[in-house]
Amino acid sequence: MEHQSFRRSQLIAFDGAAAGHEGVLSDPSGIVVIKPCKEAEIEFYQSTSSHPHFAIYIPTFMGILSLSANADSSSASDAGPSSLARTATMIPTAAGSAIPLESPHTIAQAPVVESAWAPSNGAKISTDRAIVLENVAAGFKKPNILDVKLGKRLWDDKAPPAKRARLEQASEETTCGSLGLRIEGMRIWQNGEKVDGDGDGFSFKDGYKVYGKQYGRSLSAETIRHGFEEFFLLERGAAAKGLARKVINRFLEDLDGLLYVLEREESRIYSASLLFVYEGDKETLKSVLAAEPEKDALKRAGNNETYEETHERDDDDEGGPPAVQALKLIDFAHAEWTPGQGPDENLLHGLKSTIKVLEGLLKSS
Repeated sequence: MEHQSFRRSQLIAFDGAAAGHEGVLSDPSGIVVIKPCKEAEIEFYQSTSSHPHFAIYIPTFMGILSLSANADSSSASDAGPSSLARTATMIPTAAGSAIPLESPHTIAQAPVVESAWAPSNGAKISTDRAIVLENVAAGFKKPNILDVKLGKRLWDDKAPPAKRARLEQASEETTCGSLGLRIEGMRIWQNGEKVDGDGDGFSFKDGYKVYGKQYGRSLSAETIRHGFEEFFLLERGAAAKGLARKVINRFLEDLDGLLYVLEREESRIYSASLLFVYEGDKETLKSVLAAEPEKDALKRAGNNETYEETHERDDDDEGGPPAVQALKLIDFAHAEWTPGQGPDENLLHGLKSTIKVLEGLLKSS
């Protein structure tokens, strides 16, 4: 198998996210996402190998990458002849090539001391280490992407008082407080339709209609459906039908499977998001779903059966037709396993609310 090491100049800015921090990178093929992060998130991703059912519902973790040889995170995009990692283990990517990844035995265990806190407002994280993940949207022609933050409580036990107070306020002022979920961002392909100018809460970029955080924060428990209607290109208040109904049914099956798994895990995961991706190119979507029958998701199988069916469907998709949709749980900067403490009711509350919203899209409001 051919091995490949990236030069710093080969990494490019990742422009496919619907929300999140700046500074996320990708490789030239777009197959991977390189996300700068702190030690806690690195350790959590490493631990998921011991939770195989949970791992199905997160982006494939491929390893750890050093963004610079001298711990200067700003040099990640500088040109230079050296490999990004001095001591590296080569791990194959989905494309059959490889990226230089640090050995897990080289991870430093230095404590993090936070003497003062200020909101990052999505700015680049100060670190020279990154996790390498699959790019969930890589298999789509024109991916439509939705980021939904989960949970009423968004802070972990280590949060400084100032951060805790700010996040509590943000929760109470948005649908996190009322529903345990909030739309963080969306990118929706317009299928070549001519669009002029920007609108209230959205802009247009490269053929996509892009919604930022402020749009999601403007929604209430009564209007949250509108945001999902935008994402699935539905008429306001009308029941989903045709291709949109089939896609929503698939997402509901995935959500049921994730619910089944999380009800059996003992963890505390704060400020994570659900990443929804589906094919935005109408002709591609139509060709793949043409033969799939419509099902009544309100009478779908129980969680256990849905988990098994979804897993089998994912296995069957490998090497098959173009991707239709994908659902992943992402962002684990504030996550840990908590044996003996039961499932994460805060996370489950947001997940169940999301299921209820999608079920509502199958009926007229």
